[in-house]
Amino acid sequence: MDTTPTHADEAPGLPPELAGAEAARTVGATGWRGVLASAAAGLPAPFWWLWLGTLVNRAGTFIEPFFVLYLTGPRHVSVQTAGVVLAVWGVGSVMSQPIGGVLTDRFGRRTTLAASLSATALTLFVLSFARGLVLIGVLVLVLGTVADMYRPASTAAVADLVPEADRTRAYALQFWAINLGFSVAAASAGVLVHLGFGLLFVLDAGTTLVFGLLALSFVPETKPVTDHAPARLGDPVRLLRTDRLLLVATMLVLVYAVLYLQVNVTLPLAITHAGLHPSVYGYVIAINGVLIVIGQPLTLGWLGRVPRRVTLPAGMALVGVGVAATGLCHRPWQFALTVVVWTIGEIGTAGSFQALIASLAPAHMRGRYAGALGLAWGASGLLGPLLGATGFALSTTVLWWACLVTGLLAAAGQFWLLGEIDRRRALLDSSGPQVGATGYDEAATGQHRVHQHDQ
Repeated sequence: MDTTPTHADEAPGLPPELAGAEAARTVGATGWRGVLASAAAGLPAPFWWLWLGTLVNRAGTFIEPFFVLYLTGPRHVSVQTAGVVLAVWGVGSVMSQPIGGVLTDRFGRRTTLAASLSATALTLFVLSFARGLVLIGVLVLVLGTVADMYRPASTAAVADLVPEADRTRAYALQFWAINLGFSVAAASAGVLVHLGFGLLFVLDAGTTLVFGLLALSFVPETKPVTDHAPARLGDPVRLLRTDRLLLVATMLVLVYAVLYLQVNVTLPLAITHAGLHPSVYGYVIAINGVLIVIGQPLTLGWLGRVPRRVTLPAGMALVGVGVAATGLCHRPWQFALTVVVWTIGEIGTAGSFQALIASLAPAHMRGRYAGALGLAWGASGLLGPLLGATGFALSTTVLWWACLVTGLLAAAGQFWLLGEIDRRRALLDSSGPQVGATGYDEAATGQHRVHQHDQ
């Protein structure tokens, strides 16, 4: 089924002749207004409802960053026990996106968005009343499992709604909304927490529910009509065994995510190890948010023009260089400079991972492919702190060299992967519809083809 939006579906005020990637290059306005108009040109109205929901949801992200303080404060839990509870949350997060990917392909994008966000809101609300440690642990496991289930549905919906030439720009705009919203949350949470954690739970649940209602009300269902077998729970893992390029993509994301998490783990350790006050970390890490919120809109047109095979490896390499350079720092301005370097790299990767998966997956399996990739992000939340803290304790020299080598090797691997994806797609284009959309072994995954014309 062709789910490409028509001009009638596009954002109001944008003439059809400006639709598509060319619009980002040809809008003639200047200044910030021109930059934003260029970034927004040609994207369909349902995408903007997803964008708005993402912004609202992230602007209300209060509980996750403050949860350890909630446990050790009002709930009077020890630091060690709080760490165990957070690990339980992490276990749920590992399962969250693969499950969400299966639900996305089986029941639909909009249905999964609304259901998972509603479940997250309900769990947050109930958790605010939980008192026993066992009950809190069970609810935290549920929360970790449902909180990210909407992500594969959102990724698949954007891929269904937005033409391929515009997808990197669209996903980068979502990345911007996430960071803009989180900046709002960080700025307001410090004030709101004085009014009590109960209010934070209610606001977090409320903004999450608003996203679900926006998706249910304004985002059309884009799940393709297909004769393939329904999605099954183990499909994301089976796909990793049968699609070589998906496995490589997932492993590269895992390596990159573990590397990137060092900005939350070993960067603050390095700052205090240099004899600086912990507040210095707050100041230098704020540079990341400021640069993304202000700087990323300026790069959206560039990201739409430059091939992903250039921007994504270059961005990953810069993140590796910036994180590794932390080991050379002794003064606040030096740490700040490293943040600038890896933030530029982060901006260069914005939206590219999701666009890569969208181009790799068949339309009817976009949720499961996104879920498989999400497995890497979830696993990195467990591995990143463990590897970073252990490496810092054993040898900082080895740690920083490992970060540099990891970033450069991941960049080289990503460059190779994108070339392989291009070759696969060229082969499929020349082979015609008798070849599966991505070359995976459909028999092994249980996705038997009933009608060849479905691809």
